[in-house]
Amino acid sequence: MIFEKGHFKSSRLQKSFINESLNKTKTFSAKTAYDAKTTVFLSHKHKDIEELEEATGVIELLEDLGVKVYIDSLDNKMPNQTSGDTATRIKEIIKYCDRFVLLATTKAIESHWCNWELGLGDVHKFPNKIAILPIKEKGQLDSQYKGNEYLQIYPSIYYYKAFTNLQGHYFKEGYYHKSLENSDGRFYLTPLKDWLSK
Repeated sequence: MIFEKGHFKSSRLQKSFINESLNKTKTFSAKTAYDAKTTVFLSHKHKDIEELEEATGVIELLEDLGVKVYIDSLDNKMPNQTSGDTATRIKEIIKYCDRFVLLATTKAIESHWCNWELGLGDVHKFPNKIAILPIKEKGQLDSQYKGNEYLQIYPSIYYYKAFTNLQGHYFKEGYYHKSLENSDGRFYLTPLKDWLSK
C-alpha cells in the first residue's frame, strides 16, 4: 500500500529539529567516515513546506532506525545558486552514501533534479541499495499514484500490518524494503532496519 501524503509529517518539525539536522548535514563529508552507521542520501523536492514536513518525518524515522541521513536542502556547502558545483557535490555524496532513498511525492516525480539524482542512485546503488518511498496525494487510490512506473523498476519501502505469507513465514507489523518482483512474480521483504544495516 502506498503511503498517503501526511503519513510522515513530522511531530518534530520545529526550529530546533531543523537546526539539529542542519548541523549534522554541515558536518557531513564524503571524505569522512561515520562510525559504523549506515549513511542514506534522501532525495526529495524541497521547495515548499509540505515537502519539507514530509522529508523531516522520514529523516526522523530513518534516524530512529540508527542511520545518518543526508539531504541537500540542509547542506550549507551547497552553492546559493544551482551550478556545476551543486551537481558535483551531489554526485560525490550519492556515491559515498551506503543507501539511496527517493521520497517519491508527486512534486519529486515531476522534478528534473530528483530524477537526475535517482539516475545517479541507479548507477551507484541498484539493485540492493536503492529504494523508492512512494507518497500519493491525499484521497488518491494506489492506482492513481503518479509514480507507479517507478515501483515497477525500483525496490520500494512500505509499511505492512502483521501477516503470514503462503509459505508460513510470519512478518510482524512494521516498515519493510520490498525487492523487485522476479520473473515468477515473487519478491522479498526485508525489515527496513535490516536493509539499512551495513
